Amino acid sequence: MADGKEVASPQIFVLSGKRKSGKDFIAGKLKCAFGCDKCNIIRLSGPLKREYAKQNGLDFDRLMDSTTYKELYRHKMIGWGEEKRNADSYYFCRLAVEMILAENCGENLSLPKPVWIISDARRKTDVRYFKESYDNVVSVRINASEETRRSRGWVFTPGVDDAESECGLDNEIFDVVIQNDGDEQQLEKNLNYLRTYACSS
Repeated sequence: MADGKEVASPQIFVLSGKRKSGKDFIAGKLKCAFGCDKCNIIRLSGPLKREYAKQNGLDFDRLMDSTTYKELYRHKMIGWGEEKRNADSYYFCRLAVEMILAENCGENLSLPKPVWIISDARRKTDVRYFKESYDNVVSVRINASEETRRSRGWVFTPGVDDAESECGLDNEIFDVVIQNDGDEQQLEKNLNYLRTYACSS
């Protein structure tokens, strides 16, 4: 796929947020809200971790989950990923889209699912890629207090939490901001709003 507009344009939600803000949790909630048969979750970290695991003899599946395993390699992966992005800022975005389209073809689907959730945008170029390549894109920031993030296991790590991978979107203006500190009622209102937003886009 040379350009995202070569296929029917899906409704895309581009999620970003700090570590332990709950990006994967919100992505899962959104997928359930739209219907698993209508929604793909696309992780930009997927192709990065797959290639890094291959080159270093690591367990790809464990790098993709939320355990401490990936934290052992996060710093080196960040540096390796930066080298790739410096050469081509859209490199991992394109690979992630190609991966999900290939999976769809494996399911004998002629078109991609109508809703895509990008669960882990980290840089302005990540958001820019989707907004430039597709028509219906909503940028969503997931926020959580430091106290909440610490309760989920977050510990400030120099070289990670002060790197571009965590801070690159700090000053970005988002279409929707969700505060994810455990208020289920407010979260449900936010999810309902995103469903409405999708219908009106």
